[in-house]
Amino acid sequence: MTIKCTEVDTGRDLSRFVEFPHGLYADDPNYRAGLNFDRLAQLKPNHPWFKHAQWQGFLAWDGDRPVGRISAQVERLNDDLGRPDLGYFGFLEAEDDPAVFDALFNAAESWLLKQGRTRVAGPFNLGINQEVGLLLEGFETPPYVMMPHGRPYYLQHVERLGYQQAVDLLAYEIDPSFDAPRVMKSMVRRLKNRVVVRALDRKRLDEDIAAMCDVFNDAWSNNWGFVPFTEEEFRMVAKEMLLVIPADFIQIAEFDGRPAAFIVMLPNLNEATRDLGGKVLPFGWVKLLWRLKVKYPTSGRVPLMGVRKEYQQTMFGPGLAFAVMEEVRWKAAEKGFKRVEMSWILESNQGMRNIIETIGGKVNKRYRMFEKDLA
Repeated sequence: MTIKCTEVDTGRDLSRFVEFPHGLYADDPNYRAGLNFDRLAQLKPNHPWFKHAQWQGFLAWDGDRPVGRISAQVERLNDDLGRPDLGYFGFLEAEDDPAVFDALFNAAESWLLKQGRTRVAGPFNLGINQEVGLLLEGFETPPYVMMPHGRPYYLQHVERLGYQQAVDLLAYEIDPSFDAPRVMKSMVRRLKNRVVVRALDRKRLDEDIAAMCDVFNDAWSNNWGFVPFTEEEFRMVAKEMLLVIPADFIQIAEFDGRPAAFIVMLPNLNEATRDLGGKVLPFGWVKLLWRLKVKYPTSGRVPLMGVRKEYQQTMFGPGLAFAVMEEVRWKAAEKGFKRVEMSWILESNQGMRNIIETIGGKVNKRYRMFEKDLA
């Protein structure tokens, strides 16, 4: 077949870009369509991410039929972090055909080269603090909220085009009703006189959000691909989350009166949106609200967590992590959650992996990030 790629530059193009995966996964019972309006909002120029980044979407066509999509992004904050040559690819979805993948990646890589980027990493949807990774293991279960799905054949096509492994990311599944191990109880008890764990305080919302942003950016600053949240981005994310979660799903640990760790848990909205096909009209809103207010999801996900870097290599680090995890897991149990996913965790982050595995966490999915030199 002859495949051509076109840029996404109209509202109609953007709608096609967002809706394309729904047809691609029509035969996959584990695919979960995100809400179209939510994805469209993420890609609008007024989103805070676009104050320091830019993107270009592409659609691949076989005649008048869309057969794939991809995006290319430039994250300008990378320039300040010593990575001025780096660009991203993301939003990869395509039919199993080499010609489609060739056309998509050629379009994305050519656009990045025009932006002066000679190295590419991905997939990012859109940046490191959003959806990332190519699914390698775990196709047999649905993804949790804000985690990507995929097709097994993606790996062979990406590798064929010269992309190499950068890092692997792990998702852990935990039963929140676990019996706390002795070491966890001991560490939490040891910090009892110096650490206070509390729920986010809506009366001082801006102050708490700013504190969590500061902790997160400090905690993750040495991780692969790190780009800091801006305060505006983090504030938007936090306030959006508070539309669907109670304040006690966010726990903050103060060490000697200073915010030192935090954790955020979300209900797994993929349970609530599983049969809406990405749409909330005409009756999707009714189903969604009923499921969130009456028939609450039975699983959740921890998308954000952090312990200040100064404590990570000390006896206090695991204790702070255990303290916020202990508090939020009781909130999960109270809501009737049977499973909680902690994702994503760098495979090389042995310290956090040890903590999660100590409380019974099991790896349920593996994702990979790739890199390639363009010049």
